[in-house]
Parts: sequence; C-alpha cells; structure tokens
Amino acid sequence: MVREKSLSLAEFLEAKPLYYNEIDYDRMPRAYASIKDKLKLPKIIHIVGTNGKGTTGRFLANALWRSGYNVGHYTSPHILRFNERIWFNGDAVADEVLEAAHERLTLLLDQHYLESLSYFEYTTLLAILIYETCDWVVLEAGLGGEHDATNVFPKVLSIFTPIDFDHQAFLGSDIEAIATTKLRSMGPKAIIGMQPHREVYLIYKELCEVCHTDGYVVQDILQSADLETVETVAKALFLPEYLQQNLMLGMAAMNLIGVQPKAEYFSDAPLFGRLSRLSDNIWIDVGHNQLAAAAIVRALAGKKVILVYNSYKDKAYNQILSVLKPIIASVEIIDVPDERIEVRHKLEDALKQNSIGYGTFSKIDKSKTYLVFGSFSVVEQFLKAYHA
Repeated sequence: MVREKSLSLAEFLEAKPLYYNEIDYDRMPRAYASIKDKLKLPKIIHIVGTNGKGTTGRFLANALWRSGYNVGHYTSPHILRFNERIWFNGDAVADEVLEAAHERLTLLLDQHYLESLSYFEYTTLLAILIYETCDWVVLEAGLGGEHDATNVFPKVLSIFTPIDFDHQAFLGSDIEAIATTKLRSMGPKAIIGMQPHREVYLIYKELCEVCHTDGYVVQDILQSADLETVETVAKALFLPEYLQQNLMLGMAAMNLIGVQPKAEYFSDAPLFGRLSRLSDNIWIDVGHNQLAAAAIVRALAGKKVILVYNSYKDKAYNQILSVLKPIIASVEIIDVPDERIEVRHKLEDALKQNSIGYGTFSKIDKSKTYLVFGSFSVVEQFLKAYHA
C-alpha cells in the first residue's frame, strides 16, 4: 500500500474524536500486538483510580528522576498544550520529538489502525515510543482500568488511587462495579491508597488472590522515617491533606520498587492544576467529581470563594455543588465552547436547588477570592481569558 504524505501530529489528532459513545475494547490490544515486537518497553508503573492519579504519578516520576533515573510520566488530559501529557525527565516533551515519534508510528501501524485508533489509544502508543530510553515510566490510565488503553503493556507495579463514582456510563452504576473494573488491571505487584469506600479494600483483597498479585496497602508500607519526610515536604510545598495522601502513595510505591524516598526528591511542586495557586486570590483545580470537591472543601475550610464553574452533561453537578456549598460565596458560570458542556438552564436549575447565587464570569475582581473548578476544559478556558 502506498501511503499519502503523513499529516503533522496536530492535524492527525484533529481528525480523531476525543470521546466515543461506545468503546471497542479489543482495538487497542490488537493494535499493540501488531507492533509489540518492534517496541522496546521500559519498566512500567501503572496508575489507576478516580482521583489523584496525576499528582501521585508526578510525585513518583519526579522523585525517580531526581534519584538518577531516566523517567517518563504519561498523564491526561492536558490543560493548554498536548505536550503536557508526555513528561520526560522534568519537562514536557519537545515538539520535534513528538513529530519524529508520530512519523515513526505511522510507518509501524497498519493503515486500518491509523484510521480506527482513538485519540487516546494513538497517543498512548506514541508515548511508549518516546519513552523507549527510559528506565521507568509512570503510565496513567485514562478511563477505567481493565479495558483502558494503557493496560495493554506489562507492568512492574500497579498503583490504585482513591476510587469513587465517575464515568458510570462505562464503568458501572455502583462502587462495586467501578472498583472491580479498575482493580482488574492489577499486575504482579500492587499497592492501594486510602479509599473513601470500605468495600474497595475488600474487592482489592479478593482480586489480589484471583490475579496472584502481591498486594499492599499504603499504610502498611510507610515507616516512621517516611512519615517524617511527608511532613517535611508538606510544609515546604504547603500541601493540603489530599495531596499529602498522594505523596504518601508515591513514596510507598518507591519503597516497593527498591528506591529510598528522600525529601529532596520532592522539591518541585505537584502537577499544575491540582489546587494550584495562580495568584494571591485565585485557586484552580481540574477536578470534576464529588471526591475532588470534598477534598477542596477540606483544604479551603473557613474560606469563602467565588466559584468559576461549568460542567459536562455526564457529571453529577448538582451533588458537586452541594458538596462545595460551604465554601461558595457565589458562582460565576464561565462559557466553555464544548458540545459536552451542560446546557446553561439545567446548570442554573441546579444552582437554584442548592440556593446558590450565580451570574456570568467576565473578569477577576482583585478584592475577591476565586476558585476555578469543573474540568480541564473549564480551567483551560479560564486561563485563556486570564492571560489574554
């Protein structure tokens, strides 16, 4: 087959839909099987969960890099630039590296897979090509676990962050179903972080036996010296409680792979967009579910903020607003040009049901405190307006 001249990566991805109403779970395994003999895989640490994947992964990846390894961290989605998804030794991947890997991947894959692979499936394979020279890669699942595109690769360690309600249309309507789908991705060794639902621990224990996995719980791994390190880093970086828990999970993972965690390895702030302070009066967080909202309420307890907000149609925004209400002075709805965003009047109905005053976001008042929250798209749209 004679192929046409390759499109640039941006052009190629632009033609792919970001989301699907139905997912072909066999497509990624078939595509990977067709080229795996041509790939050199690093040691992979797989991160699965509902919340905390990004910061847990970045704490871990950054610490491994600081300790002397070549390390990649694959995370998603991005806020402003696609390059943010493919972190390598302390920075986002360069454009020329992306284009070279894209050109190589288009030659490796059959035309059928080039056309049929989803945006996330293709970029996952792209990342693996870029990470061939790495000692360790921290690979973050996109949606779910068992059937996620990132789960096709053999892994050294599985890390499970807090599991809660999210993506019910694909993962199931109850915690048992959601947790089972995520936990079935476990490899030969696994560690689970602190969970908001007790039944998740029970399912984890059962599946460790079924999958012949050496399973650990974060509290059982950390020693007193590790907890002192957590305290030191938390004070230096002003980490709220939930980010401290993510740090603890990353440190426990280091212990399991035989790398001693030291405070100096965590000198960099966690992944941008996770309760990050943009200025003295602006907090931003890319969270989009009740668990993330509850963590923010604990972190900002006693404060009142103007919530810059919008939501996707499939999110439980009524319940999220109810959770956030104790810290909300009022809501300013930000327009987000995305077909998945809920129609405005339904969001307004939810605000009325929660007795929360609202208006439309236009600009920042320096005399007031703001929290930008709702999704990566909400934060992206806000940052574009803020930096304009």
